[in-house]
Amino acid sequence: MSTQVPRLFAALVDDAAVFPPGSAPLAEAVAAHRRHRTAWYADLVGPLLVPASALPELPKLLDEDERIDVGVIGDVPIPALYPLRDRVDPRVRIRQVEAAVGKRGEDPHPGLAALTGLPAHLDDADVYAEIPLTWGLLAALDRLARERAAGKRIAPKFRTGGLAAELFPTPVELAAVIGACRDRQLPFKLTAGLHHAIRHIDPETGFTHHGFVNVLAGTAAAYEGAEVPEVTELLAATDPLPLVEAARSRREQDRPLWTGFGSCSVLEPLTDLVRLGLVNGGFEQ
Repeated sequence: MSTQVPRLFAALVDDAAVFPPGSAPLAEAVAAHRRHRTAWYADLVGPLLVPASALPELPKLLDEDERIDVGVIGDVPIPALYPLRDRVDPRVRIRQVEAAVGKRGEDPHPGLAALTGLPAHLDDADVYAEIPLTWGLLAALDRLARERAAGKRIAPKFRTGGLAAELFPTPVELAAVIGACRDRQLPFKLTAGLHHAIRHIDPETGFTHHGFVNVLAGTAAAYEGAEVPEVTELLAATDPLPLVEAARSRREQDRPLWTGFGSCSVLEPLTDLVRLGLVNGGFEQ
């Protein structure tokens, strides 16, 4: 672990460069990820996220002796994800698989049933079920908790932003989800809308975005026993000082519950961490 990236932020940001709003071509994303993995801030960066349909193209972009860790986003039917390991180039290591198991307003259980066979097949891969924040959520979390208790490496993933206002959960909604995961000892992943450290309004869209340092503080508080009102207050805060102090005091601890988030930009979260004094580094290194 680098002394410049504290343990709290290890593998916090998965590289989602090929996904909106960045939408980088795969070749550009692979080249940029290669630079991230050799940079001074490499410990901050998780795997490169790629659509399942793009996996056949990925080996063509690698050097002969190069290895790459990827997270596979299921843009194909869930049953089509099962043979992934058998047909992927050995230079490509699948670290995680993510798939949506229901749309907003739908019962996610049929998708969960289809997804739960993946962990045994993919050996050391973590599997994330993207669950909509709607009715059926708690029952879905109960099911995931049972699967984990049976030894499967499966966990929930939640969307915290997107191209429409309704895709941004309120602070109380997100706090309730964090508490529900805490109560079930479920790690979770987030995606979308978390490029910046502190809660803010995007001047282009007018949408209020969650801050990832808010989420760090809120999740840590929940893990230590805080209930929904206190976690909500941390998620809704816009004053960086108490949030930064909450993160700073835990810099050398493992991150509880929250495994991280996907971002189409690695440098935006990094820049915020440097500016807030939470990561010791600079872009000149």
